[in-house]
Amino acid sequence: MTSIVSTVCVVLIAGVAVLVGTAVQAFEDAAQGLGEIGGDFTAVPLTVAPPPAYDAEQLGNAATIMAAGADMGLSLRDQAIAVMTAMGESSLRNIDYGDWETSGVTNPDGSRTTSIGLFQQQDGWGTREQRLDARTAATLFYAAMLEKVPEPERLQTEPTLIAHRTQINRDPQHYGRYWPIAVRVVEELSGEQIPGVAAP
Repeated sequence: MTSIVSTVCVVLIAGVAVLVGTAVQAFEDAAQGLGEIGGDFTAVPLTVAPPPAYDAEQLGNAATIMAAGADMGLSLRDQAIAVMTAMGESSLRNIDYGDWETSGVTNPDGSRTTSIGLFQQQDGWGTREQRLDARTAATLFYAAMLEKVPEPERLQTEPTLIAHRTQINRDPQHYGRYWPIAVRVVEELSGEQIPGVAAP
């Protein structure tokens, strides 16, 4: 009986390891990237599974976005807004193409869009290299957010509207569907709850 129980335990542990495996690298990257910041973050235990549909690469990009925000002294809520925005723009993938290549989308003046990177930022946001560097792109996003939606207004504004005013996209509600999962990702990667935000 003891032998059977031991075998079952080994099989169960192996199964859990496979399920959590894709999260391990992201959590290690998060710990490494956030560890330089100081006491603002705690490493997430490797037993915490990633949110559905996001793999290690995507969670690593979320951690980079968070680290850039923390370096600027921004709150977890602000970091979640940035993560939400990147989810809505690129599914947290640092891609070197954008709406023109995938959908033929043009700017209001008829010119081709030049959006790339996590935040699908066009030429006016910075150089190609800057927009394809996850940390720099996040910093550019935060700087624009601080300018366009300053405190205390930002605390009283719906997250999707903050993202909309920062990104200037067509649909003000576009990002709203990503808010609950962005909150979950940020809370799991930081090991903290976002003050004033209900659990998703």
